[in-house]
Parts: sequence; C-alpha cells; structure tokens
Amino acid sequence: MPAAPKKPQPIKAKNLTKLPWLAHGFSTRAGGVSKAYGKNSLNLGFTKDDTRTNVKKNRANFDKTIGATNWPMATLKQVHGDVIYRVSSPDDCEKPCTGDGLITNLPGLLLAIQTADCLPVLLVDPQKKAVGAFHAGWRGTFKRIVEKGVGAMQQHFGSDPRKILAAIGPGIHACCYEVGRDLRTQFEAQFSYAKDLFVEVSNYDPVREKYPMLFLTARAPGHSDLGPQIHLDLVEANRRQLLDAGVPAKNISASDLCTSCRTDILFSHRKERGKTGRMMGVIGIRG
Repeated sequence: MPAAPKKPQPIKAKNLTKLPWLAHGFSTRAGGVSKAYGKNSLNLGFTKDDTRTNVKKNRANFDKTIGATNWPMATLKQVHGDVIYRVSSPDDCEKPCTGDGLITNLPGLLLAIQTADCLPVLLVDPQKKAVGAFHAGWRGTFKRIVEKGVGAMQQHFGSDPRKILAAIGPGIHACCYEVGRDLRTQFEAQFSYAKDLFVEVSNYDPVREKYPMLFLTARAPGHSDLGPQIHLDLVEANRRQLLDAGVPAKNISASDLCTSCRTDILFSHRKERGKTGRMMGVIGIRG
C-alpha cells in the first residue's frame, strides 16, 4: 500500500489552470497533520474532534501548496442558504459571516468553501478579474445559490455570464445521493428540468436475496416491496443553473470524483456517518 502523501495534494480544475493570475484548488483528505480522521489527514474545518492547532497548520500547508502563502482567508458560517457576500477588504475575513457564497475582485486573499459531500463551486471572470466561491448542497441548490452567484458577479463587477468560467469540485454524486420522494416533488415544482436531475436505482438487498422467507408478509403477492431508491444528481442540477444563468457549457468543468465512493482520498459526511473532516474549495487573485 503506498505511503500517504506528506503534503497536500490539491485538485485543480483544468479550465482554470490556464489563468496565471489565479490561485485555486480543491483539497483532499491526504497530506495533513490531523489524526482524528485517519493518519496525516488534511482536515481544514474546525470540528469537535480535531484541534485548532492542527487545522491552522493544515490550512497553512494547503495555502502554500496552491501558491497563496500567508494570504488572509475569507470563510463563512455555512447554513445551506443563498446569502452571498462581497469581500471588499482583508478586514472582511476577520470574522466569518453567515451565508453560503463569497465574491471578490480584491487580490491577495482566498475565498474558501468547506465541504464534506456538498459541492464547492468556483466562478471566475477572466475579463474583470473577479472570482466567487459557493457552497451547494441540496438546500442551496434548491435556492439557486450558484445561479444567484452569477447574478451577484454581474451586479457588483459587471461580469458577462458568457465569459465566466465555472468549476464544480468533488462532492457526492448521483450514484450515492439517495433522497426522499418529497424532495423530488419540491424540485419538480421549482425547476422545469427536474426530471433530468433524479434517477431511480433498484434497491438490491443481499440479505433479502439470500433469506427471502424473512421478508414474507400477509399481503399479496407475498413479499413486501422495497421499491427503487430516488437519487439526486447535484452536479447536473448546478450545471443546469449555470447554463440558465448564461454560462456556456464549454466554460463549465465538473470533477468526476464522488466523495461517498472515494473516502480513501475525500471526506464524506454521509458515508462516514458524521464523523469526518472538512475539505475546502478555494480561489483567489494574485496581485
């Protein structure tokens, strides 16, 4: 088994790497100093199981890896909403505000979104040199956080959506994101393309298959029906919002890494039943 990396191994979006003035990256769980979630884990969130000292070291090492050493970092108290803040001064980074989106055109600082299944979405306007970072779980997606993020960049920086580049980082994918039927109903009431966002997955149960008599009921035809699972495709949902906001499809990239499938390299709140670290999607402008 290969040894764990000794330093952070950020994931870069291919469509953003061509901009020399841009610092960005999506963290993984490897290359840190934390032990709460596995040896040498890169936990970037102030969780109850880890120490602040470890998290600060992890953040400093991660920032260094993406070329943003000693940059102030703007974070949020994330609440799965649609509130977006403009960061106009390094002083705005002193105390996290409550919300789920950050935008700026100020060089020398990082916008950071914490995730452990939800999607981190980064936006860049190459013409105006403005950037944004957004936290998109199902609630934020339902409230159109990314679509509103494009609008906020238009409002504050005069960004043309047709020029914006978007990168959707690692998060839970449709293969693993089971949701309730009521959620599908909510999305169908809000989005004309909701049918494209949900898939039905057969609920195969190996125990039921091996011991069918355990599942006998008095109801015809004799066996209770588990029914298909409903899975939400968060990546497609946010891609469609970006398209609706005017961002061209060719300008949108999305990671193919599912946090729930790849807990060997990523944190997953759902797969690890709540005891897990936090990753970050970060973006900033070089001076």
